[in-house]
Amino acid sequence: MEFDINKVSGIGEYFTEEVTVGEGVDAEKVLVYKVKIADKADELDSVDYVDEGSRAFLVIRKNTLELRTDRKLLGLLREKYETVMESRYFGKGGVEIVNSGQLSSEEINDLVRLSYNLSAEKQSN
Repeated sequence: MEFDINKVSGIGEYFTEEVTVGEGVDAEKVLVYKVKIADKADELDSVDYVDEGSRAFLVIRKNTLELRTDRKLLGLLREKYETVMESRYFGKGGVEIVNSGQLSSEEINDLVRLSYNLSAEKQSN
């Protein structure tokens, strides 16, 4: 499955960060997508974005995608698809999807949109 985040409509601004997870032989570089948050500076002319406190909504590994979701949806997806498991990055708050083609690109895009919205909502609280 080739995934292109630019084809997902309805998500706001985000930034990416390359992160090393794990240690030693198990260490791997992953691409983490985070919701941008506006810096609460007094200047109204320019809005700077900061990454402190930003929440991840998508993690791209070599063979999987990880997304934030709720536990009920995680359970439903795991029952329906054998290539969906609990996320290593988000834990019980997310899903990890093996790039097998079992989920359609529309389903993946819907999950990315949901993940972005959940992350933005949690960030604003």
